[in-house]
Amino acid sequence: MATKKRVAVVGTGTVGSQAAWRLAARGADVVAYDRFAPGHDRSAAGGETRVFRNVQTDDGRYVPLVRHADVLWQQLQAETGRELRKLTGCLFMGPADDPEMRTVVDVIAEHGIDHEVIDNEALAKRFPQFRVDDGDLVVLDRRAGFIRPELTVQTAARRAEELGARIRRYTPVREVRPVAGGGVEIRTDTDTERFDAAVVTPGPWVGDLLPDLPWRVDVYRAISAWYVPNEDNRAGEERPGFIRRGGAIPFYGIPSPDGLSVKLGVSQAHHKPVDDPDRLDRTVAAEELETFTEIVRRHLPGLNPDPVRLSVFMEGYTDSTRPLVGPLPGCDDIILLAGFSGQGFKISPAMGDIAADLALEGRTSQPIGFISTDGRTAA
Repeated sequence: MATKKRVAVVGTGTVGSQAAWRLAARGADVVAYDRFAPGHDRSAAGGETRVFRNVQTDDGRYVPLVRHADVLWQQLQAETGRELRKLTGCLFMGPADDPEMRTVVDVIAEHGIDHEVIDNEALAKRFPQFRVDDGDLVVLDRRAGFIRPELTVQTAARRAEELGARIRRYTPVREVRPVAGGGVEIRTDTDTERFDAAVVTPGPWVGDLLPDLPWRVDVYRAISAWYVPNEDNRAGEERPGFIRRGGAIPFYGIPSPDGLSVKLGVSQAHHKPVDDPDRLDRTVAAEELETFTEIVRRHLPGLNPDPVRLSVFMEGYTDSTRPLVGPLPGCDDIILLAGFSGQGFKISPAMGDIAADLALEGRTSQPIGFISTDGRTAA
């Protein structure tokens, strides 16, 4: 009988929890490490909801990965009996001549995405909670919706454990180093352990764990703000997620699962850099809310402009805004997944499956050439 391949997973957040699940499901001997515990709110995997969408505003090459993730979302829900994702649709809005809105149109045409174009008159009747400008294009991605991030991370991690994975909670990894002749050593504060391969998904701590990484992953502080409507929601009213591109302040929003509030977030250009992920400033100053207030008053007139809840998270961005997926240079046994820059949650099951491919087989059939570390120029 063949010996199980022993694989470490460093970080059990958005992607790491999925990697642990997919590796354990394929028979690997999995040990996962986290400086906190699955589902914590100290990194990027928080805020109650994340957008799931097929339509892309920047690069249509993500669509096949989203479709692979879609299948795995359904599988994880079926295996666990938990509703991790709800399909409510997602509206894309912005000037028709904006480059990102043109990309929306092109991606829909290229990939045959189920959608609906909504004119301004129809929007006012069907979705009165939104206000658009003359010349705006509005497109509904029908097979879109929201994901529950904290629940998803905990559910994927728990499923991995049910399949035999071991998770070492509150155990920061201090070093990941290749071993001469093959394999990887993982060093923590208490011991050093050897593995055949390691999947490294450290989120905003990537620079601390891999200081010699040839690519930059800059960490930014993202604010989420929740708002309640001025009036009770109408019975049967459609409440899709929404993404606005173009203009001075691109933003997105997701109705809360409880149906009472709406979460807003703004584009990376409005995020502050984070120098030390262990010292994230979680206090939101009054002046930081001015951008949100302008969004609400101009585009979301049905919301009270005073937020009822604020949260702060971290996101990692590469110079190209495309994530890093694949082996570290000179070490095929260390698989890195980092810098997902707002792209991570919707495709996280696919990324976990791809990580398992690379760790167990050394290759994947998924189309990751545009985000792969292989042949990628150093920053």
